[in-house]
Amino acid sequence: MQLDVVNSKNEKVGALDVRDDVFGGRVNADLIWESVVRENAAHRRGTHATKNRALVSGSGKKPWKQKGTGRARVGSIRNPLWRHGGTVFGPHPRSYEYKLPKKAERGALRAALAQKLRDGQLVIVDVLAASEIKTKAAVEMLGRLGVTGKAVIIDVVLDEKLARSVRNLPGIAMRLSGRVTARDVANADRVVATRSALEKLQEVLAS
Repeated sequence: MQLDVVNSKNEKVGALDVRDDVFGGRVNADLIWESVVRENAAHRRGTHATKNRALVSGSGKKPWKQKGTGRARVGSIRNPLWRHGGTVFGPHPRSYEYKLPKKAERGALRAALAQKLRDGQLVIVDVLAASEIKTKAAVEMLGRLGVTGKAVIIDVVLDEKLARSVRNLPGIAMRLSGRVTARDVANADRVVATRSALEKLQEVLAS
């Protein structure tokens, strides 16, 4: 399979051969879902907390004597059975992060890229660089490449001037080819990748 390679003005400057077994296979939506859920879980802050009977405020004194009052026995006003008492088995701060097998993560990224290619939302650019740090110029360049909404820009080494030019643009993310995930690709309306980045991804995803 051959894909067109364009320059920053969206003019065709060449072609890139990609492997059918990487970008032309069946799209496994289940793998994409698993990878996205895994990354969403890793981003959860997990700062929720409740107070048990040891943490809730209140006296530790026994409210009344054990026998002779005719009332139910109780040892503390912080008893979970009482109003304003401690919470039993409540949530506590923790990490929701978990890992998927490397093959599953690679399969998810491969499927996400294949879906974008199938939908015509993958743009391959010869070089992605900016001559100056200017958001307006970056917006114009992305517009020529067909970027109108959310987009992820992938390169082997990120251009510092371009990264600083687009960092304030909502919905635009820049990722290294070795750090991009299926969630980054699936969440974007358009994927803009350099020739070297796609070759690197193809090499990794084919293994």
